[in-house]
Amino acid sequence: MSDDKKNVRRRVITPTTDQNNTDPLLAKAAAYAGDEQINGCERVFVSRNKIKWYWAPVFLGAWLLLYCCISIPAFHHLPRPLSIKDEAKYPERFIAERAELNLQRLVSLGPRVVGSRENEMGAVKIMTGTLQKMRAELGNLHDFEVDVQVASGSYIHWNAVNMYQSIQNFVVKVSPKGSNSSTWVLVNSHYDTVPNGPGAGDDGSMVATMLETIRVLSKSKIALKHPVVFLFNGAEENPLQASHAFITQHKWAKNCKALINLDSAGSGGREILFQSGPNHPWLMKSYRRAIKHPYASTMAEEMFQHNFIPSDTDFRIFRDHGALPGLDMAYQYNGYVYHTSFDRAEIIPRGSFQNTGDNLLALVREISSAPELEDTSKHAEGHTVYYDVMGWFLVFYTETEGIILNVFVSLAAILTCSLAIKLMSQNTGIKLEKMLKRTLHTFVVLILAVLAGAVLAIIMGCFMDLVHLPLSWFTHNWLALGLYFCPFFFGLAMVPALYFHYTATDRFPIGQRVQLLLHCHCLFLALLTLVLTICGIRSTFVLMISCLFYTVALIFNLATKLYSRNVAWVIPVIVCMVPPFLFYTYFTHGFFCAFIPMFGRFGNGVNPDLILAVFSIAVGSLIGGFIVPLLNMFRKSKTIISCLMGITLLCIILACTPLGFPYRPETNVQRFAVLHAKRTFHDVNNNTRRTDSGYFIMPQDRRTYSVKKHLINMTLAQNVDNDCRDETLCGLPLYNMRWHKRRAHSLWIPASEPVLGTPPVIKVLSKQQLSPSKIRFEMQLSGPDHMGIFIQPLNGVRVDNWSFHQTPLRLNYKPPYFIYFSYGVNGDPLKFWLELEKPNGDWKSPILELGIGGHWIHHKELQTSDFNKFLKSFPKYVDTAAWPASYETWMYSK
Repeated sequence: MSDDKKNVRRRVITPTTDQNNTDPLLAKAAAYAGDEQINGCERVFVSRNKIKWYWAPVFLGAWLLLYCCISIPAFHHLPRPLSIKDEAKYPERFIAERAELNLQRLVSLGPRVVGSRENEMGAVKIMTGTLQKMRAELGNLHDFEVDVQVASGSYIHWNAVNMYQSIQNFVVKVSPKGSNSSTWVLVNSHYDTVPNGPGAGDDGSMVATMLETIRVLSKSKIALKHPVVFLFNGAEENPLQASHAFITQHKWAKNCKALINLDSAGSGGREILFQSGPNHPWLMKSYRRAIKHPYASTMAEEMFQHNFIPSDTDFRIFRDHGALPGLDMAYQYNGYVYHTSFDRAEIIPRGSFQNTGDNLLALVREISSAPELEDTSKHAEGHTVYYDVMGWFLVFYTETEGIILNVFVSLAAILTCSLAIKLMSQNTGIKLEKMLKRTLHTFVVLILAVLAGAVLAIIMGCFMDLVHLPLSWFTHNWLALGLYFCPFFFGLAMVPALYFHYTATDRFPIGQRVQLLLHCHCLFLALLTLVLTICGIRSTFVLMISCLFYTVALIFNLATKLYSRNVAWVIPVIVCMVPPFLFYTYFTHGFFCAFIPMFGRFGNGVNPDLILAVFSIAVGSLIGGFIVPLLNMFRKSKTIISCLMGITLLCIILACTPLGFPYRPETNVQRFAVLHAKRTFHDVNNNTRRTDSGYFIMPQDRRTYSVKKHLINMTLAQNVDNDCRDETLCGLPLYNMRWHKRRAHSLWIPASEPVLGTPPVIKVLSKQQLSPSKIRFEMQLSGPDHMGIFIQPLNGVRVDNWSFHQTPLRLNYKPPYFIYFSYGVNGDPLKFWLELEKPNGDWKSPILELGIGGHWIHHKELQTSDFNKFLKSFPKYVDTAAWPASYETWMYSK
């Protein structure tokens, strides 16, 4: 018998006349016994210091109900759209129906590709006609001016020279009458599209919204303080050429001091603000004051800027080439149809127009009246932290304020947890030294639990890919909850459950053990918050929120002494975890809606299930960190926790059924780029050393094999390993830099020769020896409106100078060099020159290989019957971007 038990026995037997002398061990025993003498209400829930097992489904179901009934509806909420009949009642309001009509007129043209009649003439004509009608209804306070810019230039996009010729911008300036202001606001969107889609979401919806905004402003009786320039750029998909042309060459560019950029990676929903500034917090102040339907996230900004999102916007061009601070907003819902033939006007809800229109109109008025616009350089005061709460309101503060808040909350959490551990020691009669040792053990258990859950989720991600079931959650997103969240939650809960089980002989009550586990989790988050704050990560606020609400619950438990009860302390924790749970599930649902469609265009070389597993670990720690451990407060806790793996097993089975097949016709399509290409390779004597034709297939996702049994001549398919070994850049007509990165995963199927339009023609206009070690070539290139120029120096030769953008040479880019070239209204031949240097002056061997890729991306009439038959052999759930192409190389010597 231990000394403590002997003391209890002795003190019980020994009488005392001191009525105020309460034995502490007897008091503790009485307190524990009191938990057994529970009232009738508690008896329904509690049995032997634990919650009865059949309340566990209610506990878990309540959280699921909060997610389904509050978080999801909050994310999808749209305002009531106004129709034309409402215009008389609301003359200063944005009318969604008018924007919808604008979009329908634009989309009726079909795809609007740079160089096509639809883009260079049709779209400009529609916008001109719309502006003419507005001019006839112009109010007394404003006027507008229209300018069509035609420009040529180049810049560096990734590691390529992006070169354009005669592309167009349609520009409208709305000004207060008589204004002599030299500080203007710029609003940008683009009206061009990818080759295979009508571009209703990307970016016709934003074009339509801007046109309606111009109409409201031009008739408004509320005067703008400064002019607003609306840039409808005609070459964003090329990529980002027209915005570069405007900011570097247009006569109005120098007066633009702030930017609102509007783009789309989806179709409909709410537009998210995902980039702000940089270093101009006054813009976020304007956004907070003006915005009617907030949806913004610093986390989205940091993910975008660290290239977690496979897209780019004009915002970067304006920022890097024009030093313009601004706001970058885009649709991201329903990315399944983004850049496909199903990006149609009829699938965009009218409420989306109202949401964006209300926000844009208010934001334009606010920023154009902001005093900071007079001299924005004086207000460059650092980064900001911002996020909306369920779409209800916006939280915004400066980066410095965010650091202070993170540090304060973290220190408060550490101090509160430390106090709770000390009081727990006193309450249980365990020495503080032993309690600290127990805390350390519990902290280790917590880390092991997180690692166990993470390993299980990652194993699931690898397993699903290994058994050829990737993307099974692509259409039915809820499968991801069972496949990846449940294994993580299982590990997070089961490791502590086993620890509690094998230390059950200890007199430390289960309620105290679970509390200690939660304290350790809070300490872990607080320390992580401090570390990430020191690293300058603004998105650390997501950890701070969890620490904050748990600290509030803990303070309440300490103040009311509920912490000493075995079960009652759970109630404040659950109540205080509701707000962060709603917040985390809200942005997690937003992530699912935005990113899961993106996995359909991540390429064949990426395991999407592994990425989703890592995401599940990250957000699962936030969502379930303080909730999942509470399962240990239930009787039969290990059985309850094991049910999570049962859900995972069920989801694996469902993934093997048609329910788990990723794709659906029109709504959730699989993507392929397919070129009917002819390749010709010349030797140094201009003799053809090799020629062939075939279908060049560029997969866009992991599940390429899903179409193999459907395609004609698939048995003839070849990988491009040999071509990549023997030819420059695999000898393929690569369209852009993204294709360059993925070329090793492409396929080649031999086929009949394509019908091509005007072929690319390269002419050597002159060849001049500048010195014994240097030669200059002057050349001329003509061909289709989209071409790639591939330059590979040979045999020790280097490109010393050229007429293209100088950055690749100045920064010593590794050859081969790639020049992406396109033209709009004017297809005059491109003249360029190269200066080649060979230090030893030995010019006997070939010195240069020049490859030209030609792309007829908007010429459907050139597609042969064989090619069309091949395209039709794709399953109905596939959307193809298809066109004829050519690739031809020449070798040059002295």
